[in-house]
Amino acid sequence: MNNFNEIINGDVPVLVDFYADWCGPCKMMPPILKQVKDKLGDNIRIIKIDTEKNASISNKYQIRNIPTMLLFKDGNVAWQTSGVMQASQLIETLKNYIN
Repeated sequence: MNNFNEIINGDVPVLVDFYADWCGPCKMMPPILKQVKDKLGDNIRIIKIDTEKNASISNKYQIRNIPTMLLFKDGNVAWQTSGVMQASQLIETLKNYIN
């Protein structure tokens, strides 16, 4: 993922969902992230990163548990959490970081 740095340094905050195909709780995230995107629209960018296919990025950000979400703002980690989070709670949290 060569353009990862390009993506996280963009004008819009980026929510990165770190997951693995074998992870049960990770499978709960797509509908939650869809609700977040539907609600926040162009104010946020959401990308998913498979920890097994992108070990260098996962190691760089010390991803030990999945799912883990990191919110990047101006290229820096502004917020992070591990585990499944309900859409309403996630939206309220993310609103604090959106201009």
